[in-house]
Amino acid sequence: MIVSDVLRAVVVLGFLVVRRADQLWIVYALTVLQLGLSTFFEPAKTAAVPSIVSDRELVAANAISSVTWSIMLTLGAAIGGVITGWFGTDAAFVLDGLSYLLSAVLIFSVKLPKRPKRERQKLNLGRALGITETLDGVRYVKKRPSVLAFLLVKPAWGIGGGILTLLAVFGERIFPIGKSAAAGIGVLFAARGIGTAVGPIVARRIAGEGKQRLQTSIGIAFLIGGVFYIAFGASTSYILALIVLGIAHTGGSILWVFSTVLLQRSVEDNFRGRVFAAEFALMTLTMAASNYATGELLDRFGISPRIVTIGIGSFFLIPGLVWFATQRWWDREFRTE
Repeated sequence: MIVSDVLRAVVVLGFLVVRRADQLWIVYALTVLQLGLSTFFEPAKTAAVPSIVSDRELVAANAISSVTWSIMLTLGAAIGGVITGWFGTDAAFVLDGLSYLLSAVLIFSVKLPKRPKRERQKLNLGRALGITETLDGVRYVKKRPSVLAFLLVKPAWGIGGGILTLLAVFGERIFPIGKSAAAGIGVLFAARGIGTAVGPIVARRIAGEGKQRLQTSIGIAFLIGGVFYIAFGASTSYILALIVLGIAHTGGSILWVFSTVLLQRSVEDNFRGRVFAAEFALMTLTMAASNYATGELLDRFGISPRIVTIGIGSFFLIPGLVWFATQRWWDREFRTE
């Protein structure tokens, strides 16, 4: 995690060299590298949480993690919009790089308990490339339908990741603040961050921490996201748009936190890292595909941003309905334990 943070700081500072339109390929290359390094950081962080808190503290720990992430997102979006508007993108990139270094320092102060020694296995090409461990992880998930269901929650949410592209478009074309598109985009991302912070706290108070209630909350969260994304796409009032956008992302944070807790409780320590790595990889791919498709719909086909947003919201209803329709099948192992 520390190495990943340091390398991401270097990568972000690499954006400073981009000065001309013909250097746009550098932006794509650095973005891919930055996200690639995140695939090492995020699964390791999530897999480590059960090692430093007890089972009964998992919901609270993940909720706190989500809230702090949301607060930083909200502040970062607001401050980033102001910094970019006043001082330009270079200042924003420098601050972003420094934030990764601060993260590395904080992680260095965390002491993880020592894990029991594992039986050493002979190194071969498959193990060196990670293929053997990946196949072991696939077999592990295949035998546990509930783990597969929990693993697919975030990738299903990622299919609607094009909303991130749309927020930038809405901030520039539909809800700009004054003459600054950056400020309009920053406020929309801030509203998203506030909703993300509120979601798991409220849901934990209402639903509690039992498995069945956590599972039910995930299905409801998909429906909340879908309905309020549709409302956001149709909103003509700026204030109303901010409110419904925040509510939509309460749904996203609920399913994020609760699916994480269910996976942490369901997956054995030996496989936890691999399962979370697979989850993150699938989510990243679905979000990338969604953002690309959104860009194509907006630019190549000239579809209105409002129509695309309503379409994403409508699509979000499908995972929620599928979740409830298939729950009896993948949940049977809990009932037989």
